[in-house]
Amino acid sequence: MRVPDDPVVARLLVAAQGVLLVLLVVVPRRGGWPVPGVLAVLCGALVAVGLAIMLAAGTTLGRGLTATPLPNARAELRTTGLYGVVRHPIYSGLLLAAAAFTVGTGSATRLAVLLLLVALLTMKARWEEVRLARRFDGYAAYAARTRRFVPRWFRTTAGGGAGG
Repeated sequence: MRVPDDPVVARLLVAAQGVLLVLLVVVPRRGGWPVPGVLAVLCGALVAVGLAIMLAAGTTLGRGLTATPLPNARAELRTTGLYGVVRHPIYSGLLLAAAAFTVGTGSATRLAVLLLLVALLTMKARWEEVRLARRFDGYAAYAARTRRFVPRWFRTTAGGGAGG
């Protein structure tokens, strides 16, 4: 069996992400929890924050921004600003917005879709990081000091530990 080329895999990952995002919005609300008004407002604000993070991170990439998780010819390794806080701020913003939307709707079915989205974005980020490490000499050192999605200052356990 032939292994698909990187561009094919990249497009499949983006397509799967798109399907999960559509499902997150369109699945009917089944099961779940009550959402008090203050929580709904807070979740709405967090959705806006997540979208703002995505916009700011995408703008930072400039012409290096691509629709797929493959660096294009204009890509540069960004390690400051939002990229100094997490390696994948676009994904972080997306996950914040998706989680806030899910909590704010009180939907167990949406929670299941959100968990699938977290798993997919984790896999997609790992896949992307292999390509970034091949492309940029400093990527391994950057990855060693910068978490993947959640900033270090959210860490609640003592001790070291790698990962993102």
